[in-house]
Amino acid sequence: MKSVKEFLQRAKAGDIDIEDFLSKVLEKTEKIQEKYQPFITINKKIEGKFSKKLFGLPISVKDCICTKDIQTTAGSKILEGYMPPFDATCIAKIKKEGGFILGKTAQDEFGFGTFCTNCAYVVPKNPYDVERSCGGSSGGAGCITAAADFPHIAIAESTGGSITAPAAFTGTIGLTPTYGRVSRFGLIDYANSMDKIGVIAKEVFDVAFMFSIIAGYDPLDSTSQKLPEEDFTKYLDKDVKGMKIGVPKEYFGEGVDERIAKLVWQKIKQLESLGAHYEEISLPMTKYAIPAYYIIAVSEASTNLAKYCGMRYGATEEIKGNFEEFFAKVRSKNFGEEAKRRIILGTYARMAGYRDAYYLKALKIRTKIIQEFKQAFKKFDVLAAPSMPVLPLRFDEIAKLKPIENYMMDILTIAPNMAGIPMISLPAGFINGLPAGLHLMADHFQEGKLITTAGAIE
Repeated sequence: MKSVKEFLQRAKAGDIDIEDFLSKVLEKTEKIQEKYQPFITINKKIEGKFSKKLFGLPISVKDCICTKDIQTTAGSKILEGYMPPFDATCIAKIKKEGGFILGKTAQDEFGFGTFCTNCAYVVPKNPYDVERSCGGSSGGAGCITAAADFPHIAIAESTGGSITAPAAFTGTIGLTPTYGRVSRFGLIDYANSMDKIGVIAKEVFDVAFMFSIIAGYDPLDSTSQKLPEEDFTKYLDKDVKGMKIGVPKEYFGEGVDERIAKLVWQKIKQLESLGAHYEEISLPMTKYAIPAYYIIAVSEASTNLAKYCGMRYGATEEIKGNFEEFFAKVRSKNFGEEAKRRIILGTYARMAGYRDAYYLKALKIRTKIIQEFKQAFKKFDVLAAPSMPVLPLRFDEIAKLKPIENYMMDILTIAPNMAGIPMISLPAGFINGLPAGLHLMADHFQEGKLITTAGAIE
């Protein structure tokens, strides 16, 4: 039994001994961990009430999302051993509906990475080729979803593409919702104006079902939007006949593997055969997205990470000398190389004399990117493009990349993430046994259109 839908049907009918099922799931998870390393922490305590909507369905959680009494590190040594005294809002909702928290999945430290190679604990291996990356920063979420031979859904998070990349690299489905759709309360921030909690799963139904549970207004998150609760699985019953699809030419340009582009075009033609219409369009602001993103994101990150000083929680050192010396020792010893790089860049971008030259300009570009998407969605229901410009890279290839080359891998995901629009990555096919992804984007709060379109392709 691998299907979430089948599990829910059988559990509701009383055909499954939930505790026995979860014991077997934990045994399988240990074996998967030995082979692929998707988890930082595995939760071996089977406790709670497994009824209501989820009936004990195994749910893995990205390690930047707080889980009460389960270690939460955001992939960083500086938070090693941190046990949150509360659940993030999305986790509280999952527990209320009877979900079982299987464990905390590996990620790049604080979300700083595209390949999940910047994790202080483990580096997940791609189930399609263990010499290759699962994508990042939610690499562990993609890894366990692809590797699990049991019903499972992963809760992940995206700032600049951290759900899309692992979904594309592991042949899974990743939904990044509109900014503000899912409460960020209990999320360890990277860049709080762009962070979004979403879902990675094997089937479109799984994504729609879980999104229905975690979406909704939360007074504990000031950016949470007041919208009526919905059952997003209802959008799977609709068809794409008459739907208008925009195909941005900038997303098929230099650096995009032609073989991936070919697979994506096949999926667009498939939608056309189902009654949709497509048209090529231009989004010229795309070329400015990466420099603007890396100014805004690192500026917010350097501020957010200031609280990790060794005084309140996480790693610490013996207090000697003055506070500045103590803070410097804790942070130098426990932050990884990429975290240090982004803290330095962010601090520089916000310094007097540079704020106007860099940070404020980046914010203006972000506004123009949002306006460009808004204009496109006046005509089109959905935009379609490749999820990632490349196939899953080998770890030895990643090690040779310069920081700027690494950052450029996000070229297809940065702009929609900056704009805060919803997006879904789903399998487009395989090239030499490696998965490639199709990326669909919609206007703010139009996740239903994405689910309908993805369901039609599936």
